[in-house]
Amino acid sequence: MRIGLLTEGGYPYATGESRLWCDRLVRGLAQHEFDVYALSRSARQEKGGWVSLPPQVRQVRTAALWAPEDDGHTYGRRERRRFVAHFRQLAAAVCTEGDAPEFAEGLYGLAELARECGGLYAALRSELAVRALESACRAPGARRTVQGAAVPDHLAFVDGLERALRPLSLDWYGEDALGAVDLSHAASGGSAALPGLLAKRFCGVPLLVTEYGVQLRAHYLSAREAGLGAPVRALLAAFHGRLAAEVYQQASVITPGNTHARRWQEKCGADRAKLRTVYPGMEADRFAALGDGAGGRGGDPRTLVWVGRIEPAKDLVALLHAFAEIRKEEPQARLRILGAPVAGPESATYLAHCRALAAQLFPDEAADAHAVGDNPVSFEEIGAPEAPELVDAYAAGEVIVLSSVVEGFPISLVEAMFCGRATVSTDVGAVVEVIGGTGLVVPPRNPRALADACLALLRDPERRERLGAAARARALELFTVEQNLAAFRGIYLELISYSPVQREAESVDADGEPRPFAYPVESHVPGRWPGPATTPNWADGTGPGMVPTAEEAGR
Repeated sequence: MRIGLLTEGGYPYATGESRLWCDRLVRGLAQHEFDVYALSRSARQEKGGWVSLPPQVRQVRTAALWAPEDDGHTYGRRERRRFVAHFRQLAAAVCTEGDAPEFAEGLYGLAELARECGGLYAALRSELAVRALESACRAPGARRTVQGAAVPDHLAFVDGLERALRPLSLDWYGEDALGAVDLSHAASGGSAALPGLLAKRFCGVPLLVTEYGVQLRAHYLSAREAGLGAPVRALLAAFHGRLAAEVYQQASVITPGNTHARRWQEKCGADRAKLRTVYPGMEADRFAALGDGAGGRGGDPRTLVWVGRIEPAKDLVALLHAFAEIRKEEPQARLRILGAPVAGPESATYLAHCRALAAQLFPDEAADAHAVGDNPVSFEEIGAPEAPELVDAYAAGEVIVLSSVVEGFPISLVEAMFCGRATVSTDVGAVVEVIGGTGLVVPPRNPRALADACLALLRDPERRERLGAAARARALELFTVEQNLAAFRGIYLELISYSPVQREAESVDADGEPRPFAYPVESHVPGRWPGPATTPNWADGTGPGMVPTAEEAGR
């Protein structure tokens, strides 16, 4: 097959664990060809370059969501009338509650206009768009939150809208691009899936959508963090909600990465019959030595370990207060906080705050008057001499702690499970689904409950070992690369079996009849076919012992 892989801010740019699954997917399904269509989010991301691409990646086409993309075209009177009509449909759907079929009509109308005439960048930022949006906000039945929107709010919304709709103006929908693939696979919802919507609309290409983190939820959080006003947030939330609903409606199959994502998708209108949970595949080999015990499995039984990115959502403040309660009952306990390299001023500020709190809660302790004081809490960076590799971080102790208040799919928790470690986690995101009874789970923002759970494991080595072994067995069953590849291999075959190949030269056989596959599915079945077998006389009526011809055997 020829797969169009659609990404936003991910492959081939990103190298983080949360998006490396695209690279593992492409490398693991080497029998297929991949065309990558990538939307980048920042100049820094593009400057970082691509990861090494395998030979089955035929081409990579990129576009930026952050840089202006004005093609210099301006609309004439007829084109302006078309634009205003379609934009009013889109704006009316965004500003009103309830079902709004005009959203899809406006969206695809703008796409067809951009495909035929270009110029959508300038039109979406024009006075025409602002006036149409203002009328929609003040129309009867508009959402109460958007009725008071002012001109600055309208300008802020059309700016965000133009960036989100930038894929409409790309030249990705011809017969030499997405029109030639057998299947579009969007690695997330939102703008990444928009090219897949248009490929289905213009070329009939089936669409598969995978979401390991719900893109709609990410938009909600980013709008709040950006400090936008309530009307702008409401408009952006409504637009992304409408877009998500259209993506889910047009997708042939939707594969959430966990039940948490699945609930969001169902709430946005996704048909349950289309939903199939496929857990992300993670490499278990690098943790094998620690998990099997071959690399010296035992860590310090008195040490708690936290691993992850240091940011406010991880709630290290609650963890430090919980550790203060632990130290009252277990004076020899230690806490090692091993974080990824700090990126951005917010994370640096939060790290400084946590260091100051740790110094306040735990003054340096010394055994006697002549010894140097030591703090029971240490902040270390993964890659430093104390923990040169990620596996060394998990090897530092026997209990791994996750204290987050916001979490999607907890990657660090799965890594700890691969290492055979007992875990204590807060009940957020997909934590309970991932743990599945192999670790202790407590409410978020509850230092007392977190402390009690940690104390229970610190005092019970047999329970720690039992939970760690069960956690490793669960991780090897559900979260490996192999299970992920097997799931997508089957989904690809199923989807393509309902659709003819898009390449005209291969879509008909020698008799001119349409055929559903460029290559028969059976050609990818592993192993060798058995030799010709005898055909019983009741099958062909020619007598016993007759050997079928090669053509008959092929049938």
